[in-house]
Amino acid sequence: MAWTCPDCRRSFGRKNQSHECAPSGTVDEYFAARPPALRKVYDALERRIVKLGASIDPVTACIMFKRARTFAEIRAKRDRLTLAFILSRELTDDRIDKRLRVSAHRVVHYVELRAARDVDRELAEWLAEAYACSPE
Repeated sequence: MAWTCPDCRRSFGRKNQSHECAPSGTVDEYFAARPPALRKVYDALERRIVKLGASIDPVTACIMFKRARTFAEIRAKRDRLTLAFILSRELTDDRIDKRLRVSAHRVVHYVELRAARDVDRELAEWLAEAYACSPE
């Protein structure tokens, strides 16, 4: 069941979802003071994510990709984007920099993206799986 915070107007998958109450920004605002190369990586990622039907929620700290709930997010670092996505299984691949089991059936995976070519078919398949695993 989707819920919209009456203060910040952001949508969440659970009623009264705990969050930092900050209004959504824009992707342009998020990347305004960041290197243009990072925006190119993001644009390649966004093209894949939009095809899934996900919504995009940029805030000051990150850009979240949502179905009813967040299934992936990116955070910009100095020279790369860190992509985090949730699967219902543990993925073992050399590209996965870190894994964090958050419940019996939810594992957050972290991948560093430095160039648009890092957003390849394999990554798109992981994101499609993360989207499919996310509640509607």
